[in-house]
Formats: sequence, structure tokens, C-alpha cells
Amino acid sequence: MSARDDDPRVRGGADGDRGGAPAADTRSGERAAVRAGAVAQRAAQEVRAALRPFTIPNGITLIRLALTPFLVLAILEGNHRLALGIFIAAGISDALDGLLARLLGMRSLLGSYLDPIADKTLLVTAYVALTLPIRGSVTVPLWLTVMALSRDFLIVLVALLLYLGAGMREFPPSIWGKWTTFLHIVTVAAVLIANVTPVPERALLACFYIAMAFTVISGADYVRRAALTLEAIHDDERR
Repeated sequence: MSARDDDPRVRGGADGDRGGAPAADTRSGERAAVRAGAVAQRAAQEVRAALRPFTIPNGITLIRLALTPFLVLAILEGNHRLALGIFIAAGISDALDGLLARLLGMRSLLGSYLDPIADKTLLVTAYVALTLPIRGSVTVPLWLTVMALSRDFLIVLVALLLYLGAGMREFPPSIWGKWTTFLHIVTVAAVLIANVTPVPERALLACFYIAMAFTVISGADYVRRAALTLEAIHDDERR
């Protein structure tokens, strides 16, 4: 054994180095725990915010949903001005709830489901009500309503297949789908307006046929995208 080994200062230094490592590990672990706690707290806050049901935008969406039966009754009773007013109010509420959700930071998981449900419920019921033969009223052609409802059924079926086949919970609409929805809204508005004030027949026919074309295209596009998505997932699984 050398004199250097007998020197307690040397041994103490080595022991000190070995003793410092656990202390450093402890401090590092504490910092990691603090960071993990902060992340968990932020995640919990985001979950609570996403799940909170009672927000101003969600309240506006519920009001729009509640307008649906009144719109149908107004159409069936031939009160066209009231029906048009309700439809315009529903459109304003649709724009308002989305704007407030963004500006006030009140986006929620409930709202992400409730908003499209309210929109689709209002639009589908308006289509069906405007298709019924009411004396002296301009109506939506039966063939267009059947095509619109068939497309909606197809979208639900595609979403179900993607969920069952690939576990996909979301399948965002394409630009074709967004344009189709917009054109269906324009068609309903045009028919409601035509029941209040004269509208050229060619303008109405243009709305009908353009909406029909986009309905077919968007339906086919949904099927194409779903097939490509499932094929890509299955290819990844085989690799």
C-alpha cells in the first residue's frame, strides 16, 4: 500500500466523490418529480376544461338545438316568415358559439360533439319538413332529400367501420364534405326565402342540382378516403 493510499484526505476525497453521486441523483429525481407533477396538474386542468358542460358556447348550442322543433312547426304550419327567422337565428348562433369558444377559451369536449349534432339535427329536420307537400309552398325535391339522408347514413357507416376496423375515433370531413354541408344550408335558405318572396325558378334548380352533385362527390370521397386509410393501417400491421 502506498503512502498516497494511506492519506486519509485522498480516501476522504474518493469517498466524497462517491457520496456526492446519490445526492445529485436525489436532486435530479426531485426536479423530475416536480416537473411530472406540474405536467399532471396541467393535464388535469385541461381535462376538466374539456369536460365542463356549463359554458356559454354550449348554452348557445343547446338553444340552437331547441330551435329545431319550432322550425319544423313553423314550416308545417306555413308560417314561412317565422321559419326563415328561426333558421337565420340558428345560423347566427352557430357562428357565435364557435367565436365565443375561441375568444373566451371555452372549448370543451362536450361542445366538440354537441355542435355538429345540433347542426346536423337542424339541417336534416329542415330538409325533411321542407320536402313534405304543403299546399302553396315551395318544397325541396324528394330525390334531393333522399340523397342527402343517404349520404349522412353512409358517413355514419364509414365512421363505424373505421372505428371497428382501425380504432379510429375521428375522421375529419374533407373540403368536399364541408362544401356539401354549406350547399345544403344554402338550399334550405333558398327554399325558405322562396316561400316568403319570389325567387327565380332557375336559381332554385341550380341550388338543387349543385347540392346533388356535391352530395354524390363528397359521399364517394368519404368512401375513397376510408378505404385508403384502412389499407394503409393494414399495410403497417403486416410489416
